[in-house]
Amino acid sequence: MKWFNTLSHNRWLEQETDRIFDFGKQAAVPTGFGWLGNNGQVRADMGTHLWITARMLHVYSVAAGMGRPGAYSLVDHGIRALNGALADKEYGGWYACVNDEGVADASKQGYQHFFVLLGAASAVTTGHPDARKLLDQAIGVIEKYFWSEDEQMCLESWDEAFTQTEDYRGGNANMHAVEAFLIVYDVTHDRKWLDRALRIASVIIHDVARKGEYRVNEHFDAQWNPIRDYNQDNPAHRFRAYGGTPGHWIEWGRLMLHLHAALEARFETPPGWLLEDAKGLFHATLRDAWAPDGADGFVYSVGWDGQPIVRERVRWPIVEAMGTAYALYCVTGDTQYESWYQTWWEYCITYLIDYENGSWWQELDTDNRVTTKVWDGKQDIYHLLHCLVIPRLPLAPGLAPAVAAGLLDINAK
Repeated sequence: MKWFNTLSHNRWLEQETDRIFDFGKQAAVPTGFGWLGNNGQVRADMGTHLWITARMLHVYSVAAGMGRPGAYSLVDHGIRALNGALADKEYGGWYACVNDEGVADASKQGYQHFFVLLGAASAVTTGHPDARKLLDQAIGVIEKYFWSEDEQMCLESWDEAFTQTEDYRGGNANMHAVEAFLIVYDVTHDRKWLDRALRIASVIIHDVARKGEYRVNEHFDAQWNPIRDYNQDNPAHRFRAYGGTPGHWIEWGRLMLHLHAALEARFETPPGWLLEDAKGLFHATLRDAWAPDGADGFVYSVGWDGQPIVRERVRWPIVEAMGTAYALYCVTGDTQYESWYQTWWEYCITYLIDYENGSWWQELDTDNRVTTKVWDGKQDIYHLLHCLVIPRLPLAPGLAPAVAAGLLDINAK
């Protein structure tokens, strides 16, 4: 049974996308976009996080490109927030978190700044008059503080005044740098962003993860030596989990295939390892993380022996898995990827999609019941685009640029 590139399946995806867009509108607050609770209410106690606001700018840039009424006003809202309460007018860059009283976390986090870069680049595709200025500002901050010319990789974080950086180097932040760099390339056509994305992927995936059976190491010291026991005493950390985080393995696979497609679009021959390693990451995720304890679902984290550590089923890994299944199908034509895509949609319909309260549940326990060990609430809707919109697009250009170019459903019949 075929789903990929059929108008009938894509119409269903569009219906679900609109439901998600409507849910996310509730996140708008004066300082940006807030942390949504399970019923769609803003969690004022959580403050306004930079990563959520930037990701929602990206989301509603896609929605604006899809012609959704009200989306452009949310793009404008996101840009004003990034130029307003979240912006550090003294030292530059953006605060990690603010609230109604002021700055709650003044640190400058790479992970969060890369989402600013993504959101700004996506906003450029909407034609907003302030989007390119915001993108240029974000590029300037990334170039000055987060891209290391010496290491040819990205730094993790700084203090408020950009005077001290961590010795730690993070795979998660670098992965999202790759995601942002691809979209920046699409809107600027500056080849260096592809070169940087390829460099990061080659270090973290081809040089390190491939040698470890594709169990991606995300924690490194300042010389890029893996730290295997990082956060062993805090294994369920939201952003720096101990061991391997299989959702990131499979997410990496999709990003590498977008890079593969971007190079092909330039009439260049991509390195063969991009596809080889994307397949390896996909199948390693299946091997270690899909239903290892008998119940369906992807476990959140595993040890270096592949055994589960945090067994909760968090929403975003399966969403990313579906996007990567589509990407691999696009490149290989292998129907096994479509079969897995269908299996995972059946799981999501059964356990994750919340028609009563809106959006999708963020986390399930080992019996696929709603829980909150890692996440509490339905923070944002960013990851959901990767199973709802990406399967309706070619792999290059990237998400918002492709939608803006009118490529949605271009191959559907």
